Amino acid sequence: MSGHNKWHQIKRQKGVADIKRGQFFTKYARLITLAVREGGGSTDPSNNFKLRLSIEKAREINMPKENIKRAIDRGAGKEVGAADLSQTIYEGYASFGVALIIDAVTDNKQRTASILKHLLELAGGHLGSPGSVSYLFERRGLITVQKGENSYDQVFEKMLEIGATDFEESGDVYEVYTDAGKLHEIKEKLSQLNFKINSSELIFFPKTTILISEKEKAEKILKLMGELEALDDVQKVYANFDMPATFV
Repeated sequence: MSGHNKWHQIKRQKGVADIKRGQFFTKYARLITLAVREGGGSTDPSNNFKLRLSIEKAREINMPKENIKRAIDRGAGKEVGAADLSQTIYEGYASFGVALIIDAVTDNKQRTASILKHLLELAGGHLGSPGSVSYLFERRGLITVQKGENSYDQVFEKMLEIGATDFEESGDVYEVYTDAGKLHEIKEKLSQLNFKINSSELIFFPKTTILISEKEKAEKILKLMGELEALDDVQKVYANFDMPATFV
């Protein structure tokens, strides 16, 4: 199981208790605002793929409609607060050679970089330069669907038919992987097959993983991942570690 999947699974099991609900609202509001601004001011999700994904993620956490509308209006210039926002990818290392990609939306890149540098160095890692670890990852689409009454073999056959690149079992869901450009297409096909979709997103998927076989080391990395994702500026953290299932 890849590092991304492992962290994804752990967050589902924990219910992301380390991050307050209000922080999620702040994170997704920024994504929505930025999606509108980068989409040339388009507030129509059907014509703005990034906006559609951001709104879907916001709805998954039951973000109020009023909050979503304010974020859209901010991106369209109807409210202040969007001009300085930008999406920035930071790269670096945790302990034990684990590579990290940190996806952030910030209004102050220097501030965000300084905070990340401090956290990483406290945990025995360091912030890297652009391109220092991104070659270790690839862009993919990820869709999680409820298992329902579908067996692994039944789902596997259907995934091949609709063009998914890979899929695996993870707790009470199946994780379906797609080419980055086919995320929406595969999601629509899954809906037509009556799968209950929990979430969909674009991710950085590790090409290879580093096995962390000592529980103490694994806990150190997981602690850092949680601290990074708890930051308001940070949207997602991706890593290339793996660990025994008994550590989860």
